[in-house]
Amino acid sequence: MPSTSYGGQAVIEGVMMRGAQVMAVAVRSPSGAIVSRDERLGGVYTNAARRVPLIRGITILAETVALGTGALTWSAAIAAGQTEEDGQPKRMSVIEWLFVLGTMGFAIGAFFVGPVVVTSPLDGRWPAWAVIALEGGIRMGLLLGYVWGIGRTEGVRRVFQYHGAEHMTIAAFEDGRELTVPAIRRYPKEHPRCGTSFLLTVALVSIVVFAFAGREPLWWRFASRLVLVPLVAAVSYEVIRFAGAHQRWPVIRWLFAGNIALQYLTTRPPDDEHIQVAVAAFERVREAEARTS
Repeated sequence: MPSTSYGGQAVIEGVMMRGAQVMAVAVRSPSGAIVSRDERLGGVYTNAARRVPLIRGITILAETVALGTGALTWSAAIAAGQTEEDGQPKRMSVIEWLFVLGTMGFAIGAFFVGPVVVTSPLDGRWPAWAVIALEGGIRMGLLLGYVWGIGRTEGVRRVFQYHGAEHMTIAAFEDGRELTVPAIRRYPKEHPRCGTSFLLTVALVSIVVFAFAGREPLWWRFASRLVLVPLVAAVSYEVIRFAGAHQRWPVIRWLFAGNIALQYLTTRPPDDEHIQVAVAAFERVREAEARTS
């Protein structure tokens, strides 16, 4: 295993790769050419908080959202050919940013508060533990249903192919293989450090955390589901980090088999063109890191 751990994310017609100090994005333009850029990271993206247990989970979640949103908007502009005269993608307007943030807020509210609304009529009729378990089950059902639903659209299927290419490229690098299409094709499209695993872990950890929060009164149940989101994210990150570092343990592979299984919904077998873009993003981040070291 290399000393530097790389992560990534599929974007519109491309892939984002992140190293310790640099992130890079590569996108397939309408002309068929691969367009890429890199960005050196600093401040909150590299500070000491990233090494403090629990705190690092919240920090990394926030930076993932920030970097991911920026990479997605850049890739969408390149893929759609919406660029300025100098070739740079057009910037999002304030209204567009507010729409993105509002959509994210609504999704978080629906995921964490929605199951409380559904299960609240069962208070006093079911044991508290059963209601909380059902609440968690509904939350996981929402996650699985959403992923399955969006995966049936053509545009998202292509994103899922880039997602698989990203995983396979990182796996080949971690195994010390040459980053060629034939070599990369030897690796599975599922990866134990995938963000999809994080989402499922959040759904499971939330059952335990919310059990300690109590169920009375109703307003507290609504508030606690939102207030405790950072804690749930922090604990989930530590769980994923521990599992990723101990994949050789059979019990860990067994416990986290569901996380790998969920990636069957969020990844698709990539074509050569998807792998080529993933390699371009990975090589761009490696070259940029070499310049900054």
